[in-house]
Amino acid sequence: MGDGGLAVVARALSVARGAMMRHHVHRAISAAVTASLVSLAGRAEAYRPFDGTDAGVAEYKVFELELGPINYYREGRQNYLIAPELVLNFGLFERAELVIDADQFVALGALDPDVSRVSLFGDDVLLKYVIREGILQDKTGVSIAAEGGVLTPEVNGYPAFGGSLDVIASYEWSWGAVHYNEWFEFTRNHHADLYSGVILEGPHDWTVRPVAELFYDKDFAGDSTESALVGAIWTVDDSLAFDVGVRGARIGGDDAVEARLGLTWAIPLGNQGEHP
Repeated sequence: MGDGGLAVVARALSVARGAMMRHHVHRAISAAVTASLVSLAGRAEAYRPFDGTDAGVAEYKVFELELGPINYYREGRQNYLIAPELVLNFGLFERAELVIDADQFVALGALDPDVSRVSLFGDDVLLKYVIREGILQDKTGVSIAAEGGVLTPEVNGYPAFGGSLDVIASYEWSWGAVHYNEWFEFTRNHHADLYSGVILEGPHDWTVRPVAELFYDKDFAGDSTESALVGAIWTVDDSLAFDVGVRGARIGGDDAVEARLGLTWAIPLGNQGEHP
């Protein structure tokens, strides 16, 4: 092979190496973006507008819709709409409810070629059970509940199963309420994750009560998240409430901000007096 042939081969190898490097960079960026979003959306809300929940459940034969129709989220330089943010609760029997979660993320603006415009994150199927009836069940003392189940494969996220178990303690006074969550997950990418959070609420007899939430979430194979939320809940009646919240967070090395607006609507589906 002459010098001209060697030059052609060298140029071809150089082009191939460049293409392979770009492919690996795109895959790495895509994986990083997906992991970051999953750390946000993997914990769908079970008590609006929070990431954590309380130690209460839907009443027997009552369906509860928790809906955030359009929420805004920004992490780093990328903007997203979460539309919708959805939680479905159904009172299976006394002290227990079925919970189904899912969030649809719509990325705005320019995207990396390997990042999807629309993704479904945080989908799961959980069972929540009140271990100890307390103040939230019109009894005395601390209410304690556990919520656990299966993390199902995501669309344009992690296509695998995982597991979740959250232990919740709640107590209420005349001036407010506190809910503490200690939440373990075996994530869809098969790593351990631990969430510790506290929800603070104003008096429940106020029509509009202030609320706040602080949490720390540690992915033992990835980034940690420190988060703070402030907001309010407007109770229209026993079956309908609206909520608003603004959240700021630090996820690894990126700042994040989120605006939440939604509602909780309880719909009786049968004669609640007939408990199984």
